[in-house]
Amino acid sequence: MPKQKTLASEFSLQGKGLHTGLNIHIAFRPAPENYGYKIQRKDIEGQPVIEALAENVVNTQRGTVIAKNGVQVGTIEHAMAALYAWEIDNCLIEVDAPEFPILDGSSRFFSEEIEKAGLVEQNAEKEYYIIRHKIEVADKETGSSLVILPDDKFSVNVLISYDSPVLSNQYAVLNDLSEFAAGLAASRTFVFVREVRTLLHNNLIKGGDLDNAIVIYDQRIPQEELDRLADEIGLPHKDMKELGYVNDKPLVCNNEPARHKLIDVIGDLALIGKPIRGHIIATRPGHKINNQLARMIRKEVKLYEVQAPLYQPELPPVMDINRIRELLPHRYPFLLVDKIIDIGKNHIAGIKNVTVNEPFFQGHFPQEPVMPGVLLVEAMAQTGGLLVLNSVDEPERYSTYFMKIDGVKFRQKVVPGDTLIFHLELLAPIRRGISTMKGYVFIGEKIACEAEFMAQIIKNK
Repeated sequence: MPKQKTLASEFSLQGKGLHTGLNIHIAFRPAPENYGYKIQRKDIEGQPVIEALAENVVNTQRGTVIAKNGVQVGTIEHAMAALYAWEIDNCLIEVDAPEFPILDGSSRFFSEEIEKAGLVEQNAEKEYYIIRHKIEVADKETGSSLVILPDDKFSVNVLISYDSPVLSNQYAVLNDLSEFAAGLAASRTFVFVREVRTLLHNNLIKGGDLDNAIVIYDQRIPQEELDRLADEIGLPHKDMKELGYVNDKPLVCNNEPARHKLIDVIGDLALIGKPIRGHIIATRPGHKINNQLARMIRKEVKLYEVQAPLYQPELPPVMDINRIRELLPHRYPFLLVDKIIDIGKNHIAGIKNVTVNEPFFQGHFPQEPVMPGVLLVEAMAQTGGLLVLNSVDEPERYSTYFMKIDGVKFRQKVVPGDTLIFHLELLAPIRRGISTMKGYVFIGEKIACEAEFMAQIIKNK
């Protein structure tokens, strides 16, 4: 199981803000396990950190803005994309302004500094949000849509379309996160000349210049008008006789705008709070619809503390029933785990197939067979016992005894024909033979039961 990662050392960057034009200092610091991405405004004394999560997004008009207690931080998506692409799970970001520096309008500087700082693995296991079925959001007015399909890794396809003779249809692809640094990170944001006056009047590009955005001239405008716009932005006059790109610096690649939109998709979906295993198809994406999808998935993450383990019946088990019988003393009719499908240092996943032939159904209840809740707890305990035994040498010489069970909740009944998926995870390292763990019973993706356990491992006499 992959481990969580943070920065091996801190780093800082400095540059202008796109919206404010301020000179901004930003620092990225290592963070402890299960910390996530958190941002703190250092220019305001005593301000709490803001979690970079979808529910804290307050504005997507020109970049993604998050807030807490009325304190905002914006244009975070390029940095978030770099953190996500380098598979960093935990990072504290300190900034002395209401936005991140725009730098060159891409993720390049963030990505390069992360590579220099290096990464370090942490003890906690990385928690993925695994796409199990198609998820889709769409905006009929704009024609935008995002679709996520099941996949065993993270990948993205982006298609953009504009009513423009210069920038019409483009696509970009990310097949693996390892492609980000070399293939995507340097792709800059872009703007149309016809939009510039509106953006200026709304104070949205005070720090904009030809070094931090691709400027697209796709509708003829009188030269006098172009000169006035240049004066407002503080740029030199440029004689535009042909439609095209205004910048002196050439495009990084022919589909640079599409690649930048892909960066935005990654940065906005990083606000889910967990890395995704799934394939994303984004058609005409933008911050608004990106965050709509992120909020939808974020609600699922908050609703269910843990996802059901991925169960693929065709794969061989990690432990079959014969090995389970070697480790557990339980026998018919009280052995309630059929196989183990996954096990790590801190977690375990097991399976029980419930049939109508279970002896307890004779009396619970003859006319409406329901598996007793106490046996669901017992089945979790047996699965947890296997996790604890897996931590010692010669596990056949030990037994586990449960000392305490807390927080038991039953969410739905279990009936014949159900396949129970158990997931147990240690809440703290095993010390002096004592372990604490949280357990869940799933039917499909729904939680049927949950509880917390304390167990002791004892050497057999």
